[in-house]
Amino acid sequence: MPQTLVSLAAKEYPGRLIIIGQDVSGSQAIIVYAITGRSPSSQARRMVAQRGGIWVRPTDDEVLKTGNPDLLIYPAILFGKGIAVSNGKQTTDVQECLSRFSNPIDLLKSSLSGWDYEPDEPIFTPRISGCVLPSKRAALSIVRRAKNGLSSRRYFEVSLRPGQGKFISTYAGQNIDPLPSFSGKPEDVLFCQKTARQTAEDVYEALRSQGGTRDFRVSVACVFGHPEDPNLHETAIINRSERNGNA
Repeated sequence: MPQTLVSLAAKEYPGRLIIIGQDVSGSQAIIVYAITGRSPSSQARRMVAQRGGIWVRPTDDEVLKTGNPDLLIYPAILFGKGIAVSNGKQTTDVQECLSRFSNPIDLLKSSLSGWDYEPDEPIFTPRISGCVLPSKRAALSIVRRAKNGLSSRRYFEVSLRPGQGKFISTYAGQNIDPLPSFSGKPEDVLFCQKTARQTAEDVYEALRSQGGTRDFRVSVACVFGHPEDPNLHETAIINRSERNGNA
């Protein structure tokens, strides 16, 4: 496991996560979306490239019905005049704002104004989102439940520097009930690989269970993107359901 992802590997159960950064050459933005899941309905998913982005789709419709399909099936990454990413259906709203804003913080504030944390009591999963603009500016956001039950909204601009990135996740990382939400600022990662496939493999390996505990991995998608030209995007997807022996 690359030492560059050691902070991510330390989290037993991060839930869903977003990484935004820049490749080692400084020429491409990196966007990673990854899913881990504990329940059968969360595990019964995969990511596929289609319709101008990357979508979360079911592997087993009947198992998926034991959860809430409205929260489990959605566009994870969408391309437009920039790149939008999130852990829910709010990705579409972020994408629709890509051409309207030059400031990524303003973009996320506007596009997420109508969204609250997920209604999955007692966990109240946060909504995490991000964007990369053609101007090479990027940002991350988390909408989580505050102690008073209202939505707490935080936004973080991500400085794109060669070989560096930031990540947020829905949960803090402990596998306990109820799951504690991610808090604080986005955490650092370093990129050492030169392709989307290699980077996806590194993230997938970092999410491997430690110490023989249950393997929660579901899927990892990585985009090496040119926000100004979606025809130049390089994408890679790893679905655990499609790997021999689920390794």
